[in-house]
Amino acid sequence: MPSNPSLPSRQWRYLRDRDVLHAALVTVLALLLSGGLVWLAYLIHVCRVAARSPLVPPRRMIALVFGRRLEHDAPEHEYRQRLQRALSLTRSGQTGHLLLLGGCSGSRRSEAAAGHDWLQQHDLSAGVRVELEQDSVDSLENLRHARGLLQAQTGGAGLPPVALVTSRYHLARCLLLARRLGFTGVPVAAEPVLPRDRRYLGRLLLEASYLMWIDLGLRWAGLIGHRRMVARIS
Repeated sequence: MPSNPSLPSRQWRYLRDRDVLHAALVTVLALLLSGGLVWLAYLIHVCRVAARSPLVPPRRMIALVFGRRLEHDAPEHEYRQRLQRALSLTRSGQTGHLLLLGGCSGSRRSEAAAGHDWLQQHDLSAGVRVELEQDSVDSLENLRHARGLLQAQTGGAGLPPVALVTSRYHLARCLLLARRLGFTGVPVAAEPVLPRDRRYLGRLLLEASYLMWIDLGLRWAGLIGHRRMVARIS
């Protein structure tokens, strides 16, 4: 089981990272100069992806299931929704290979291990291949480590297409990161429909900010030829 003594420092390292702060400054300037219109455009995109993403991939493919912080060492509501969607995909024959993503996020066990236990408790077929990625603390690391695992299996023959299984509010960010890392990924929503309560709206607003920060930072880095910043998500 992976240990997490350095988890706080790993989570907060971004606030000490000059490239991340550089991207944040560019994002704030773009927000101010546009009068908030840039952020509104990202919000519309996040909401559109959240509302329109399907419940099944277009064909059979590997499913990457994003973890979430555990409660009492067990999956909380949103994570259970993601796991339930993955379980449905195995039962419908849309996937026979699950890659559960998530390291230790303040708990004694990894998100991936807790998710695997939950699936086994809910009659996961013995014929489904399940792999655990247990070293990541955020979505970028989730995907980067998943890429390494899949590349090792293909022997450098390229990445297979994947279904990105996560909560609707989270899909736009995961899709952007996956494409930057070389995946051919399709979004698959955990929830049957887009929730419309106040709490979920807050998540969509926050995701728009994250997406704007990442995307504008990368665009700016490419414009000025800042190779180190570009390499952060590649």
